[in-house]
Amino acid sequence: MDALTIDGTGGALARARLVISLFKLRIGVLIMITALVGFAVTPGAAADAGTLLALALSVLAASASAGAFNQYVDFASDRLMRRTRGRAFACGALQPHAGWLLVMALLLAGGVLLAWAAINAMAAVHVFLGAFFYGVVYTLWLKRRTHWNIVIGGLAGSFAVLAGGAAADPTLPPMAWAFAAILFFWTPPHFWSLAIAHRADYEAAGVPMLPVVAGDARAAQIVLASTVALVVSSAVPLGFGLGWIYALGVVAAGAFFIGRAWRLARAPSRATAMGCFLASLVHLSALLACALLDAGLR
Repeated sequence: MDALTIDGTGGALARARLVISLFKLRIGVLIMITALVGFAVTPGAAADAGTLLALALSVLAASASAGAFNQYVDFASDRLMRRTRGRAFACGALQPHAGWLLVMALLLAGGVLLAWAAINAMAAVHVFLGAFFYGVVYTLWLKRRTHWNIVIGGLAGSFAVLAGGAAADPTLPPMAWAFAAILFFWTPPHFWSLAIAHRADYEAAGVPMLPVVAGDARAAQIVLASTVALVVSSAVPLGFGLGWIYALGVVAAGAFFIGRAWRLARAPSRATAMGCFLASLVHLSALLACALLDAGLR
């Protein structure tokens, strides 16, 4: 695969980092964790190492495939954005030739087949749908057409939770759907906060993210409203069996995120937008940790 020539061990490490970044593994690990939490909180089969490993690898492979495909499709527009111009295809360190599509297809096929063989067909379907919604529905169909792009495309995270839920019980009990809804409601305020901070980039690239279409002030108000909706939805699993540890997470993490979203709505700026974006990561991490701990003590 073509890469910029960089001499020595440092060059090899730099190329390795570029290839790794192509697959968005940090995001993939987060999505993998949501799938494992989906398994943990869904009543059903007892956890065993083989199932958990197959679930983790299948979701990570599918996510990596979709992340790389996103960069393959968007390399030209990524060059127009300061936040993304250093990506492997955008900066020219890797050339977006057809061979990469084969790698992505094999990764996706491997992830889906692993889930099918080692877990069950329902889990495999949701592993596939997660990659499909991010790679095709969001990246190809919606990203440049509508500001609803991230709302619908954000279902990719929900499908990861459902893959985990299906691994525990292929009939997908209400708990699995409740956690999938949390990921659905979490994605818009998370991504719109980042979009407010980088609105000029999206304008330059011609991507109609919400702040580009509605302006920062209106977008910030919508972030606040959607954050409140997220916190309300995050309480739903309490009605399906999670207990006081998760309830503490809902209250504490929810209050923190709403507080940051309130600051953003009162004074939209890059600083308050990034504060809200980081709060969204803290919120989701806290919820997942509390859900795992709560489920483990049941």
